[in-house]
Amino acid sequence: MARESLAAKKERAAAIEERMFAHYGEGACSLDYEDPFTLTCAVVLSAQCTDAAVNKVTPVLFDRFGTAQAMASARVEEVEEIIHPLGFYRNKAKNLVALARTVCSEFGGAMPRDVDELQKLPGVGRKTANCVMCEAYRDPQGIAVDTHVYRIAHRLKLAGPSANTPEKTEAILLKVYPRDQWLYINHQWVHFGRDLCRARSPLCGECFISDLCPSCGAC
Repeated sequence: MARESLAAKKERAAAIEERMFAHYGEGACSLDYEDPFTLTCAVVLSAQCTDAAVNKVTPVLFDRFGTAQAMASARVEEVEEIIHPLGFYRNKAKNLVALARTVCSEFGGAMPRDVDELQKLPGVGRKTANCVMCEAYRDPQGIAVDTHVYRIAHRLKLAGPSANTPEKTEAILLKVYPRDQWLYINHQWVHFGRDLCRARSPLCGECFISDLCPSCGAC
């Protein structure tokens, strides 16, 4: 494929998003949560773990420690016991308690509403912060680049070889997509990645954007 200009890439991205929206709408968060605090906890727990597995433990977790104040007073061992089925549960439990204590000590018990402030919380990186800003506050300040979004951005050739980190991939996507669409990209692409554009054996023959994908049939 010849080098694509930014203008052409934006035009192709717009066509992709039109079909994504027609197929998935705004998309839906696959994590169960009640408010910004519980959403943040759920996203932290979802690292290197399936959302379905997270949803199995969060009802008990949030019943006991569903507020920053309650989680801040928990012993790490209590949280470990609940989230034990998840990968890296010891580190995640430590982060959840520390996160809640930071919310209480530095933010007056209320979750921050800024992508940079959110990243001051233990266990919260840019991806998690972007998820919270989009899903909980509907105030996109970036695009959450998880494994699905990273894979799809590169397969679609919206991001090139030099965009070899989630941060660099996000920077490219923010140039390609207008801000009013940042809200939807992650949810839509997660569904798309699970349904069709799988890491192994993508279903190119069934894909509704195959004609817009330079990698179609070559994955």
